[in-house]
Amino acid sequence: MTGTIEIRAPYLMFLGDVHDQLAAKTATGVVHWRRDDCIGQVRFADCKADLGLSDMTIAEGRAAGAATLVIGAVNPGGVLPDHWVSAIVEALESGMDVASGLHMRLTTQPAVAAAAARTGRSLFDVRHAPAGTLPTGKGTRRPGKRLLTVGTDCSVGKMYTSLAIAAEMKARGWKADFRATGQTGIFIAGSGISVDAVVADFISGASELLGPANDPDHWDVMEGQGSLFHPSFAGVTMGLIHGSQPDALVLCHEPTRRKMRNVEHPIPPIDACIRWHVEAATLTNPDARCIGIAVNTSALSEAAAADCLKQLSDQHGLPAVDPVRTGVAALVDALA
Repeated sequence: MTGTIEIRAPYLMFLGDVHDQLAAKTATGVVHWRRDDCIGQVRFADCKADLGLSDMTIAEGRAAGAATLVIGAVNPGGVLPDHWVSAIVEALESGMDVASGLHMRLTTQPAVAAAAARTGRSLFDVRHAPAGTLPTGKGTRRPGKRLLTVGTDCSVGKMYTSLAIAAEMKARGWKADFRATGQTGIFIAGSGISVDAVVADFISGASELLGPANDPDHWDVMEGQGSLFHPSFAGVTMGLIHGSQPDALVLCHEPTRRKMRNVEHPIPPIDACIRWHVEAATLTNPDARCIGIAVNTSALSEAAAADCLKQLSDQHGLPAVDPVRTGVAALVDALA
């Protein structure tokens, strides 16, 4: 797909010297979903995270077949520490590409940029959309089917739900692809566009590129971003809704929250969330419908989670699942 980032596998995961496991959350997600494509991990002596992979040097990773060094760590400000640079340069000189989920662009670090130019290797700053390559959205109906995950708030499990749905579809022999719209999803899929870094006028166009015309029975499972109800991030959600042109929506929810993350706005009622998402989607697909609710019940006991799912299903007449605890088969059943 023109305009998307395309990252070569297998991966050598770089953790540097992150101070805890949470700081390796991007790498953890990649390993969870693409374990067979993760050859090993590079950790400095005082690294406090572990992905459960073999520890390797850059040279050992390259010898084992790694095509891309993935910087799977996060830190305050998303900067590239100076003492990581020599390892990144070594990876480029060994013949690997380098992909980063940091806010700081690899291309702005002089030694890294010079090494990439010298070796002809590629640098991927996955938080940043490719410059000058994205069209505006057109809203023209196109063949193929698309499912978009949306949320009552940010960080409620849209990526995990999307990946689980795509995996369930493929397990049933369906034609299906996960379409990544954020940095961790791009590492997992190997391609995509980080839509929260796209200039607003081009978000719907980027979404159309991610879910292009396809076979009538093919499903693109579009990873959602932000929330239509979040005052900070509603814009990216609306662009995804219009560009994805979804046939099906899955509403993702965290039942213990009362306010949206980092703001004072309350979580709207579930029925309002469903109604407003469907109404927004009908601009580019009059047949759009919500087919289920995906609930992150990790803060609840097993019994409380089961009660929560049953209550939501009964109240809204839709399957309600926890993708981790129950799986997503009931959601895919709703599409059959």
